[in-house]
Amino acid sequence: MNRHATGTFEVRLNPLDLNEAGEGETRGRISINKTFHGDLQATSIGEMLSAMTEVKGSAGYVAMERVVGTLQGRRGSFVLQHSGTMNRGEPSLSVTVVPDSGTAELTGLSGSLTITMREGVHCYGLDYRLGDVA
Repeated sequence: MNRHATGTFEVRLNPLDLNEAGEGETRGRISINKTFHGDLQATSIGEMLSAMTEVKGSAGYVAMERVVGTLQGRRGSFVLQHSGTMNRGEPSLSVTVVPDSGTAELTGLSGSLTITMREGVHCYGLDYRLGDVA
């Protein structure tokens, strides 16, 4: 059965050192810490790698974050994989639940997450399935 969860989240981003950096480096590394509210009551810890370009409004990032908490009453954890690009100001983002990353009552979780901004507040929508879990 397809399910949908919505809510808001706060995010704290902290710059991290790159393991190796070259001359004229355009990459960045950032820790991501989130607190989710709404249908997902959880916290997450993650890490993002980004790259800027010389063209204004063009960049890309990838990230992995582990989410721990309760999804519509079911306790457990799962991992989200992010892939985002900005093509001359036009954003594209894919955030997917990593297959088989769900634990405890979230075992079998699959799905995708959208992120929007409303009046300066981060909002999420999670379309998901729990596989054979009732």
